Amino acid sequence: MLAEVIDVLADPNDGTPLHGDNDFRRLVSESGHSFDVAKQGYVSLLAGAGRKHDGDSAGMIQARETFLAGGHFAPFVEAVTEAMVAATESSLESSQDSAPVIIESGAGTGYYLSHSLDSISGARGVGLDISTPAAKQLAKCHPRVGAVVADVWRRLPLANDCADALSVVFAPRNMPEFARVLKPAGQVVVLTPDTGHLDELRKPLGIVSVEEDKIARLYQQAHGILEPIGSPRTIEFAMRLEKASIAAQVKMSPSARHISAEELEHRLAGLPETMTVTARGRIDCFTKPTAPNYATSR
Repeated sequence: MLAEVIDVLADPNDGTPLHGDNDFRRLVSESGHSFDVAKQGYVSLLAGAGRKHDGDSAGMIQARETFLAGGHFAPFVEAVTEAMVAATESSLESSQDSAPVIIESGAGTGYYLSHSLDSISGARGVGLDISTPAAKQLAKCHPRVGAVVADVWRRLPLANDCADALSVVFAPRNMPEFARVLKPAGQVVVLTPDTGHLDELRKPLGIVSVEEDKIARLYQQAHGILEPIGSPRTIEFAMRLEKASIAAQVKMSPSARHISAEELEHRLAGLPETMTVTARGRIDCFTKPTAPNYATSR
């Protein structure tokens, strides 16, 4: 609920604190900006210029719900949760806060965030996503989640130094903003698809491949802003997928924007009823350098 995390949220235009008004039917900043809370429980904290794109559609979000509900990505969820627990514990050793704050940027339906909250005693969570259909799911994924529509490429609607841990799962990254909102000993946990991820589906379905320099670009983005901590972890596992799960996986991914529903059905028809598909990702963790070298957004 938004009331649980109101002290963490900030006006996206100028960073001033927010407070709940009219029984939390809207949020109002110290500078006078007002943001209506949707009946589903989420709030849109977009700067005055609005959004440049809408993010995942309702169909993509439904496909994500369907695929993740099948437990196919369970090893990814477990690995991210484990990293978030460790990151939060490390941050709390410095801050001694009783109610740690965890953030997920590009949180989608809140599947990963809710699992992390279940594993971190007393934690509060904020899920950020540009997609309104995603925010509707986020708002009901966990009682200690505040769901926010936000643009990761702009100033995040979060207070400075507020997060013990921030996760990014197969989503865009804004390292300067992540550094700004992290507590001094906080960590960013990044799950990135690695070479070989879903390879068995690429040729028959023509889905988007993983860029070979994806990990290198991650480190380029962090350079001079955040520094790596610990050793990267590769997670690889086999999934036995039926056609319906394969279809849901494609429909929830960026490939959904390039393959029509009719063409996808045509391509799926050529697949066996079940397939073994490899999932492969990598977790990298980052923290603030001792002498920060990032520019605080204005």
